[in-house]
Amino acid sequence: MSRTPEPPSGSPSIAPAASSVDAGRRRLLFGASVVPVAAATGLTVGSAPARAALKTSARIVIAGSGLGGLAAANRLARELDGAKITIVDRKEIHNYQPGYTLVATGVWPVEKVSDRNADLIPAGVEWVREMVAEFDPEANAVVTDSGRRIEYDYLIVATGLQIDFAQIEGMDVAAIGSNGLGCVYPSPQAAQATWQAMDAYRQKGGKALMTLPATPLKCAGAPLKMTFMVVNRLRQAGTRERSQVEFHSALDNIFSVPRINQEVLARWDKLGVPVTFNSKLVAIDVGARRATFTSPEGERSELDYDFIHVVPPMRAPDVVKNSPLSWKEGGFAAGGWLEVDKETLRHRRFPNVFGIGDINGTPKGKTAATVKKSTPLVVSNLLDVIAGREPAQKFDGYTSCPLLLREGAALLVEFDYENRLIPSLPMIDPLQDSYFAWVMKYRLLKPAYMAVAKGRV
Repeated sequence: MSRTPEPPSGSPSIAPAASSVDAGRRRLLFGASVVPVAAATGLTVGSAPARAALKTSARIVIAGSGLGGLAAANRLARELDGAKITIVDRKEIHNYQPGYTLVATGVWPVEKVSDRNADLIPAGVEWVREMVAEFDPEANAVVTDSGRRIEYDYLIVATGLQIDFAQIEGMDVAAIGSNGLGCVYPSPQAAQATWQAMDAYRQKGGKALMTLPATPLKCAGAPLKMTFMVVNRLRQAGTRERSQVEFHSALDNIFSVPRINQEVLARWDKLGVPVTFNSKLVAIDVGARRATFTSPEGERSELDYDFIHVVPPMRAPDVVKNSPLSWKEGGFAAGGWLEVDKETLRHRRFPNVFGIGDINGTPKGKTAATVKKSTPLVVSNLLDVIAGREPAQKFDGYTSCPLLLREGAALLVEFDYENRLIPSLPMIDPLQDSYFAWVMKYRLLKPAYMAVAKGRV
């Protein structure tokens, strides 16, 4: 393993930025043990404790084959004897979404983020290559888009969320990469096209608009990472002095954890990145490179740009939102999120239903690290229910975000439902620039992620 990350195509070679990691820590970083490194983001590589498989004839349906669905399927296949486990999802390619920001900022090639689902689904698990079109929890059944009805005794909802570009008038996903339009979220191809737009922008400089919607997000740190990395790329290209980078947040903050919100705002102040709060992106004219924002009072402002990073509103997929499984009142109802108890991740009204990952209507938890931490808990609680016990495990809302600052440095941010910073390793100060955290994001987290998908951790 080389000591410095390779520069992206078209960018100058740079030395790693100064960090709080001293020479001794660097030796640890590049030592033989990956385990403590991955542990710092909740993606510890290791073996799950062995225990006798629970004998049961239970029918278990898993809706979705993202990280949560795959991790649950692999664990259940190992820990149950005689169960019928079914995954319902048409998706053939599994995308490593935490890598999208690396692709979109020119650090990784796009090929690094895609793998075959067939290689991740365990033997003995039925794979129905269709999508769930209807949840019928009163009858303990799901209906696929071909009309197939699949009955279950237990259901795990792991559908992920819906990116809602329809809330931004004029937004065209097919146009990402052209006319300065970027968006890291939709797909690997969109991430690659975003880098193409960013790369073209940094060569000349100009005005960049970075955005944040008011809804819950998967990887809520991505808009911040993209902002830091735009500044970094402009500096590398020598065009920062003739460029403006502005951040528009539809909220009164940029990150839900107050201490991290304060830290990032202070860093952006030093970098010359002004923030406009309560400024919601509602429309975009891609050809004219013009964006429209509104305030809570309904005031509209139009801004021209040379580059824009659009972060769309997000919500539950219609199949969940319009089902009996969604929240019907309270703060999570508008987005149609799955109504689960935030500690057990068991449905509050249908006790044979559990949720994993982005779909859950919980205060925190739309990251891969959250899935890693919560999936063993969900499986353990499901085993308790199958055995006739009440769920014994409680989730604390663990969420982790390696927050890219520039090439060669990141913050390793870990927190819980209560917004407490809960660092896993004493050598990592969550508020200090860290080369250690950069290399974890750059080199080590995908292998750890794949181990999670295969149920090995």
